[in-house]
Amino acid sequence: MFASPVALNPGTYELTVETLLPNLEENLRYATTHQRHCLGTEEAATLFPILRHQAFAGCVLTGGQSVEDRLEYSLECSNREAASGAARLTVSPTGVYGVLEIKMGGKNMTLSQRISGARLGQCGPAR
Repeated sequence: MFASPVALNPGTYELTVETLLPNLEENLRYATTHQRHCLGTEEAATLFPILRHQAFAGCVLTGGQSVEDRLEYSLECSNREAASGAARLTVSPTGVYGVLEIKMGGKNMTLSQRISGARLGQCGPAR
């Protein structure tokens, strides 16, 4: 079962994506990007850019169980030894915040990706 859609307040969001690879050297450990996107109802996986990397081909977020004020997902991979993990998303009328934690299978390597974004307003034509 694939993840249920995330009901965001449609609009333009200023997203910050932070990727943390704690097993790497200090200068390679963190990567942060800032992006502006027009979002609507999205699949949870599309909010985490790391899941579009070829290393995670065959991996999907499943579920979308509501727990308190957030949605929780499980990471399932067609190759069960590839990776495992979970994601948590909190959506409000003014923004979105999420954390994806992944453990690489067969290795003592973990990584996480955090997204946060404030809703700036309605989507409009590109300037």
